Amino acid sequence: METTADNFVTIYAEATPNPESMKFVSSKMLLPNDSADFRTADSATDSELAKALFEMPFVKGVFIMNNFVSVTKNNDYEWFDLIPDLRQFFQEWIQEGKSIVSPKKELTPEQEGEVERKIRQLLEDHVRPAVEMDGGAIDFKSFQNGIVTVQMKGSCSGCPSSTMTLKAGIENLLKRMVPEVQSVEAEAG
Repeated sequence: METTADNFVTIYAEATPNPESMKFVSSKMLLPNDSADFRTADSATDSELAKALFEMPFVKGVFIMNNFVSVTKNNDYEWFDLIPDLRQFFQEWIQEGKSIVSPKKELTPEQEGEVERKIRQLLEDHVRPAVEMDGGAIDFKSFQNGIVTVQMKGSCSGCPSSTMTLKAGIENLLKRMVPEVQSVEAEAG
């Protein structure tokens, strides 16, 4: 495909709090209103982009959301050596209009109580934007017996500071705003 002004894409790399993850931000939207987290090559069945990335020897994880891809590398490689090639890889992939993630089948809305709705809204309004800035995402999983279970994705998965973020930030916010919440736990991703 020929590059024109309509499909020209710029990519920049942005550090995340997780030293093993780098956020690659595109000037084009990649996956609006959703996210896709691939922790292994075997889990990347729904994403041609993630499959191609896992063919690179340094890739340990791929997270795609909105206009960015967070790549987690293994410690045998340095970002300094990888960033230029990854920027070019993403730019070409997106400009050529290649598939990012296959569309998911729509799920029927689940029945939720008022507490779950409040928790989801607080996570959406107050937590998600900050987590996305760091190249990750947070998904509400459940609320049972006073315990909120969430899943940390992207650069937040395995990040050294994610436990502190979870307990000091998210748990304090939810306990203050939703008295029924006693603690917040992360589900293994």
